[in-house]
Amino acid sequence: MVQISTEVPGDERGTLLAFVESQRAAIRETLDGLDEERAASRPSASELSLSGLLKHVAECELGWLRMAQQRPNERLRDETSYGDSFRLVEGESIPSVLAFWDGVRKETEAFVAEVPSLDQTFPLPPAPWFPQDAQVSVRWMLLHLVEEFARHAGHADIVRETIDGTKAMG
Repeated sequence: MVQISTEVPGDERGTLLAFVESQRAAIRETLDGLDEERAASRPSASELSLSGLLKHVAECELGWLRMAQQRPNERLRDETSYGDSFRLVEGESIPSVLAFWDGVRKETEAFVAEVPSLDQTFPLPPAPWFPQDAQVSVRWMLLHLVEEFARHAGHADIVRETIDGTKAMG
């Protein structure tokens, strides 16, 4: 498991990154002690699995980072591959997805540290769920990642509890 420093800078960037990391950790912890098969199981009415949620949030963070950087997303999904963002495919494993997400985490933290201002904006792509020609700030992106990860951490808690009764936070 990735160890994050317990020292959190008190400035806004450090605080926002600490909240993002807290939600990342909540998702990672739901996988503790599970093998690949159990982590891929879908024990509830939902189509979600723990390993699929892990991959989804890692790719989600990369997508937001690439939008903020205004760079192409090397893992951009379309209609034909969207389902693969919620399941591990051949050659992928929990350790490989965790390593990928750790790389994205490092890149996000470096980007946030280097961006001149959290007020810096970037355009949202055309999508039915985004306002047309909208722009959001880096601050907004970090808060959105907290929201996105917290939502999926809740999903992961329910899935894990359904698998073996393990509950988040004890």
